[in-house]
Amino acid sequence: MKKLNIKMIIRSIIVFVGFFLSSYLQYIPVILFKLDISKIRNNIGMQVLLSCFSSFVFMIILLIIYNKDLKREFKTYISNFSKNFDTGFKWYLVGLLIMMISNLFLYYVLSSGGAINENTVQKMIKSSPILMAIDACIIGPFNEEIIFRKSLYDIFKKNKYIFIILSFLLFGGAHVFSTAKTLTDYLYIIPYGALGGVFAISYSKTNTVFTSMIMHILHNSVLLILSCLIYF
Repeated sequence: MKKLNIKMIIRSIIVFVGFFLSSYLQYIPVILFKLDISKIRNNIGMQVLLSCFSSFVFMIILLIIYNKDLKREFKTYISNFSKNFDTGFKWYLVGLLIMMISNLFLYYVLSSGGAINENTVQKMIKSSPILMAIDACIIGPFNEEIIFRKSLYDIFKKNKYIFIILSFLLFGGAHVFSTAKTLTDYLYIIPYGALGGVFAISYSKTNTVFTSMIMHILHNSVLLILSCLIYF
């Protein structure tokens, strides 16, 4: 059992670090096709394409690494689909409420102007809606649920409170720290982290990452559809 736990910890650390380094996979097509990096910096569509490529490659890597676990947890999800979906949806609504309230507070009370990360995503959707649909509604939720839920759960399943708190902080931080410039920007860890926290709760209650993954996919899909309705 101790050997298994050590292996799981090492695996989780490797994939977690790999997630934050996965953007370097974008250099594969850049090098192969001798693309001009200076032009890419001014081409949002190309940035979306390269981002989608690196996310897809990393997803394949995760599928290979977690193949057995995913098969087992998918069976767990399907075997009690109604209860698992209901649990995921109820906790998602809780997270969505917290997210909406905190976003409204940050925007209207603190005059934040909106999360920088979200503003960037909106520009990418406007530029390449189809690629963003694939990346944000399928690949992204899969990768993030494996990294911020599955990898953490494997280590902290016996202490669910630590699992939930870390999922809240790391998931929220991953969406904020790379773009935040002011203290108010950093506070956006709360609305992003709220979803990460409730996704972790639903996972811990059902023992299958697909509970949180399905809710994550639905959440991103609804937001993308709303964005497309606004822009197109």
